[in-house]
Amino acid sequence: MSKHILITGGAGFIGSHLARHFAEQAEVTVLDDLRSGHAGNLEGVRCRFLPGSILDAAALKQAIAGAEEIYHLAAMISVPESVAKPAECAELNTEGTRRVLEAALTAGARKVVLASSAAIYGDNPTVPKVESMLPEPKSPYAETKLAGEKLLEQYRVTHGLGTTSLRFFNVFGPRQDPRSAYAAAVPIFIAKALCDDPISIHGDGGQTRDFVHVTDIVAALAYAGGSKDMSATYNVGYGRSQSILALAQEIIQLTGSKSKIEHLPPRAGDIRHSVASTERLLSAGWKPQSSVSVGLAETIAAFRRLKA
Repeated sequence: MSKHILITGGAGFIGSHLARHFAEQAEVTVLDDLRSGHAGNLEGVRCRFLPGSILDAAALKQAIAGAEEIYHLAAMISVPESVAKPAECAELNTEGTRRVLEAALTAGARKVVLASSAAIYGDNPTVPKVESMLPEPKSPYAETKLAGEKLLEQYRVTHGLGTTSLRFFNVFGPRQDPRSAYAAAVPIFIAKALCDDPISIHGDGGQTRDFVHVTDIVAALAYAGGSKDMSATYNVGYGRSQSILALAQEIIQLTGSKSKIEHLPPRAGDIRHSVASTERLLSAGWKPQSSVSVGLAETIAAFRRLKA
């Protein structure tokens, strides 16, 4: 009998890749209220899809029944939205995580893995970002992700529930929506490049990020879920920084685009440099299998297929 896993937020960008990863080796249940996910992301994936919120006790109980591993990705994922709706963000991200943990405990689950965020580090200029650094969250979103990590640790210490928190850096890959009001740089740049439209960069483009392909995020989630020893918080990135300007130039080159780069005024509060220290995750035995260049080529190919 294959193991049974639950993915909250499994119709989202990362969640749907995780569902696809597990579909051939486990019984997969996806719980998603589609506030930022799309049912179409699960097309062709062998899973049980339950439309519903983690805040709905009945839906959560139904989804979690029999699950051994829970991958908790359901959340308000936008920083600007969290600033506009802090109470809703706290309800969904903090209280939602508590309810998932409580339901996991009641259902006898073995492991809960939380999708956390590098936003927890705030704009501390120190690089690389090490998990032991003092958190400096600068948004309700970051605050709730930190609160989620603390809840996982409480449930591990108090109740013996297996837990791991993974702090994602700048994730990119196929099925990332460039049309979202809060879209990330990679899908926006690719969509613009494929149409030969100007690519806008805030500031001089010298700000750096640790871009990580979604296949390695999925692999890290699955590795943490299957590990008995991983019970702390881990950064997930490549430990390499790339400037926004270099990223735009690489995408233009890879697509053969005629796009020109436009510079807009810098964004207030934009972090200048962000790169992960990955030593803790590597020492736990995980190794990345992809890279930024391989990931960009795959993502561009996926965008081309959608455009065709």
